[in-house]
Amino acid sequence: MRGTTVSSNSSQGAVYIGTRDMNTKLFVANLPFKVTEAELEQLFSEAGAVVSVAIPTDRETGRKRGFAFVEMQTQAEAEAAVKQFNGWTLHDRQIAVNPSQPKDKSQGRNNRRF
Repeated sequence: MRGTTVSSNSSQGAVYIGTRDMNTKLFVANLPFKVTEAELEQLFSEAGAVVSVAIPTDRETGRKRGFAFVEMQTQAEAEAAVKQFNGWTLHDRQIAVNPSQPKDKSQGRNNRRF
């Protein structure tokens, strides 16, 4: 889904109209290492339609990193999932569920200064 953003620059009389993606992707933290994508999909489907689930792994070891991204169909379903599952206990661990934030480009691996 897309929303429309309108802003103006009154000093030059310009109006900018653009679109932005509504945030339907969730960041799920403090996951047990044994959790599977299928298990997360089943859990989050209780709050609505799940579009995708991704559990990143370490490049060198292949081990799960303890967090995931879950994308919901609509923003309303994403908000419902945050309310329902933030603080939820999964395999004896309390998970944190929040809207995903864009990665800050200044903190990427390619921007390190030595």
